[in-house]
Amino acid sequence: MPLRIAIPDMVSPSYFPAIAAVELGCFRKEGLEAAVELLFPVTKTFEALRDGRLDFVGGAAHAPLYAFRAWTGCKLLCALSQNMYWFLVVRKELGVSRGDLRALKGFRIGAAPGPADGLKRMLIDAGIDPEREVNIVQVPAAAGVSFGLAAASALEKGAVDGFWANGMAAEIALRGGFGALVIDARRGDGPKASQHYTFPALVTTQKWIDQSPETVAAAVRAVVAAQAELRRDPSLAAVAAKRHFPAAELALIPELVERDAPYYDPTISRDAVDSLNAFARATGLLSGAPAYERVVATRFQSLWSGAS
Repeated sequence: MPLRIAIPDMVSPSYFPAIAAVELGCFRKEGLEAAVELLFPVTKTFEALRDGRLDFVGGAAHAPLYAFRAWTGCKLLCALSQNMYWFLVVRKELGVSRGDLRALKGFRIGAAPGPADGLKRMLIDAGIDPEREVNIVQVPAAAGVSFGLAAASALEKGAVDGFWANGMAAEIALRGGFGALVIDARRGDGPKASQHYTFPALVTTQKWIDQSPETVAAAVRAVVAAQAELRRDPSLAAVAAKRHFPAAELALIPELVERDAPYYDPTISRDAVDSLNAFARATGLLSGAPAYERVVATRFQSLWSGAS
């Protein structure tokens, strides 16, 4: 039976190294069969990992805490890429300038469970009450449709004033002429700390690590290899995406991967974990300050140390 790997948003550059590791044959080169699937939202993705219905998850690094209290029973294996990776886009006709979070007061902003944590914290750090001054809403999506595609469609139809979603959603809205970029969190827009609230990570259970460390090591090597291949040749993204992406988004993904390729670094630094835990405490997902070794599976650190 193939290894079961799930991500919460398929048509996106956010978790793309996980897709590429499967579709470019990196798992196969490690002697493993693997399949990647969409399971939304990320809170449910990690519940499925906890319950043994998945083997690995590529998702936001803070989101395991929805299913694994205080990091008990899971570990981060490597980063899929660096920094908080969502974009805030609003309807172009609203005339909001880039970086102007205070202009969002009274707006309806679409955000998925999990990613919404980053948006709410960013607003708080900017002096805005996300419960009273901004209306953060879920975006209706048809079954099997990635959240970013649904968010871009909702913005175009005027169902929301803005969205907080992945780079593909942002690109669709900007190229379509109906969206304006307010925040690119990865590249430092927004409050200073927000760039490092969370990041995309490959995660598994402690049970997998204990029972089959060689399989987990092979999975980490597969992802690190996929990151290296995408950095070397971003055009490979079209090969990796062709079974999962609609035609229009398939045409866009190599350019988005090329833009994000410098961030396809598997390193999980101690500073990144400190920032992650601080963010999780601020959002109420965590108390205390767990040690780096409690959060990260350090036995596999040599597989990605110096890989970027």
